Amino acid sequence: MFSYWEKKHFLKYDLIVVGSGFVGLSTAIHYKVNHPKSNILVLERGVFPTGASTKNAGFACFGSLTEILDDFWNMPQDEILALVERRYRGLKAIGKQFGEKNLGYVHSNGYELLDETQREALDQMGSVNKILKPVFKEDVFSLVKNPGKMGFADQINFIVKNKFEGELDPGMYMTSLWKLAQEVGIRILTGVSVYEIQKDDGIVLAEDGAGEINLEFKANKIAICTNAFTKKLLPDSDIQPGRGLILLSKPLDFKIPWKGTFHMDKGYVYFRQIDGRLLLGGARNKDFEGEKSTDFEVNPKIKSHLEKLAKEVIFPSKRIAWDMEWTGIMAFGKIKSPIIQQVGTNTVAAVRLGGMGVAIGWQVGKELSVLLSKM
Repeated sequence: MFSYWEKKHFLKYDLIVVGSGFVGLSTAIHYKVNHPKSNILVLERGVFPTGASTKNAGFACFGSLTEILDDFWNMPQDEILALVERRYRGLKAIGKQFGEKNLGYVHSNGYELLDETQREALDQMGSVNKILKPVFKEDVFSLVKNPGKMGFADQINFIVKNKFEGELDPGMYMTSLWKLAQEVGIRILTGVSVYEIQKDDGIVLAEDGAGEINLEFKANKIAICTNAFTKKLLPDSDIQPGRGLILLSKPLDFKIPWKGTFHMDKGYVYFRQIDGRLLLGGARNKDFEGEKSTDFEVNPKIKSHLEKLAKEVIFPSKRIAWDMEWTGIMAFGKIKSPIIQQVGTNTVAAVRLGGMGVAIGWQVGKELSVLLSKM
């Protein structure tokens, strides 16, 4: 049961954005800036963004050497260059928009650990640098001269440095988005679960968190920014969820001999230090099928693998006590480029970020707002 005032003021909008993560808020902000008189609502089913925006590892990255080399098996060279450029430009854009201090950004460099079986990647490092030079104007990857000083296990024979990467605080990034959304007058409602979008009629059907109140919102335009959860609204979309596990240790009682963000295993494993703790995540390649899930659960097989890496490779012979664990749900598809397209008379979508929401979320939101403006 709604009052006259609620029906008059809270159910009709110029634009409704479904999903309040990096892409959803970025879309709403860009559209509002270009259409300052528009009335915009962002709907979110959780208290915080449901997907991976505030659950990721905080890597300001665009791809490790072996990850990029692996892409050459599935993508043309020009597409790979465009993808890396989109990610790098996206990172630069959020730094310019919000300021590195407000993002908790630290330019600590990126590194990749390689063993003897991956020596071939080093032979191709020069070629990859040459391909990326139009974007970065200089070499991206270089070999660390004395990898042993970082204290990793003896099986780590090589460490590749990426001097264009760093790390940030996803919570600070989200706070910056919230602040800007509030300043420009965007309304955000949490605890609202959207279960149907009538794409050609501008109708969004939802229910409250308890499933007790049915809601019908109307809008001139709708933007779907639900990433891994999009198949519930767009069943035919090329989207496969990919769950990512993150482990966080208790404060370590020894000095960490390295700084920066680190990758292993073609980018599937990643770790960094945060507040004197080890943050370690990924490894969904150890159980691809099991991680094609939108359930926020911990895969014991992957957890065991990560704990073993921490004990045997990252901090050999050191004692590590774990404090927290959580999962975030990413979205992938047959290709790594995001989906940014019109999906109905009044509806557009920007989804499938490929685990790169930090890098490209702001730019993808901008591109979607342009598409909305043309409708």
